[in-house]
Amino acid sequence: MIALRCSACGLAVDVDAPVCGACGELPGFVLDTAAFRAGDLRERARERRSSIEPRDRSGVWRFRELLPPVADDAIVTLREGDVPLYDAPRGAAYAGLARLAYLHLGMNPTASFKDAGMTVAISHARERGARVAVCASTGNTAASMAAYAARAGMTAVVLAPVDGISPAKVAQTLDYGAHVVAVDGDFDDALRAVRALDPALAAVVNSVNPYRIEGQKTAAYVLLELRAWRAPDWVVLPGGNLGNTSALGKGFREAHALGLADSIPHLAVVQAAGAAPFASAWNSGTDLIPVRAQTDATAIRIGAPASWKKARAEVRGSEGTVLAVEDAEIADARAVIGRDGVGCEPASAASLAGLRRLVDAGTVARDADVVCVLTGHVLKDTAYAARYHESGARYANAIVRGSAIAEYLAALLAVRA
Repeated sequence: MIALRCSACGLAVDVDAPVCGACGELPGFVLDTAAFRAGDLRERARERRSSIEPRDRSGVWRFRELLPPVADDAIVTLREGDVPLYDAPRGAAYAGLARLAYLHLGMNPTASFKDAGMTVAISHARERGARVAVCASTGNTAASMAAYAARAGMTAVVLAPVDGISPAKVAQTLDYGAHVVAVDGDFDDALRAVRALDPALAAVVNSVNPYRIEGQKTAAYVLLELRAWRAPDWVVLPGGNLGNTSALGKGFREAHALGLADSIPHLAVVQAAGAAPFASAWNSGTDLIPVRAQTDATAIRIGAPASWKKARAEVRGSEGTVLAVEDAEIADARAVIGRDGVGCEPASAASLAGLRRLVDAGTVARDADVVCVLTGHVLKDTAYAARYHESGARYANAIVRGSAIAEYLAALLAVRA
């Protein structure tokens, strides 16, 4: 009911092949959606939500019939994918919308969206007998792989530009026991080194791994489930290596074909202006030209996204769009998200910053039903938040020093009166 094929030419691909032998493009799984009944899938998901069995409580493995098969005793789960959908009134006002919601994938076990894909990739590697997992990372993939590899009893090796990512992410990765190798270069240099490895030596679990994409596509199922299986008009998400774009697009497309949703939301992918090769390719109508990425939103500081062709196909299929925003816009949007009582790392806030531009341009109607995807938790990069609030930025919340508390509280009450 699910087969591994080349995402470009459609030929069958061996399970261990990193790319298609015929055309060199990335492999991907194709689901036979005609083999399922929507009513059965909805009822099974509802029943599993009330179960105490670990696989059923996972927002990924709850939909295991729609994933590549993995033996039950090989599954490594930390209850990933069981994430919230938050109402966002202040974000809505900031973007110029009547209403808005955040799908917060940063509420996963290691605090980023990577966990939904990692549980499938590591479980498959464990079933295949892999003893070592390896990845290139800007921080979130590293932490996720380290945690799941530790649970699986596997060794984790990370290649990362450690001087250019959040120290909190590096510390998290080290805490889970991974071996961290600092690379002389950026994420793209690290990923090239990882992709050149012999698959017999280690399981490569970056988003070029099709099992990662299968796990991450379930975020689309979870979003629909949280909305009583009603698709929003738009889903806006950050764009880095673009595996999440291809995964969410695949998930929504499958859900529609399965009869779980009556429509496919438009996808809007938002990149940081200093790391926007996908946005440039989209706007020019040409193939992607890699860049040397530079942005303070380190999770999306990627200049040669490996999944750009798959992502482009999903954005086109959804009749969506791609754009870039400045770092200052991301910084302000992140602070606004915080005013909704929801914390996220900088890259996540690209979604709200981009949405504001799309509403201003008339691309997204002011009465549209929109969900912004937040990909990482605020605790992933507290140093960034501290720097912002120490600055003179528009939404900075400076510490007040030397005030008499009674007079200060009276002044606050007077302002709010």
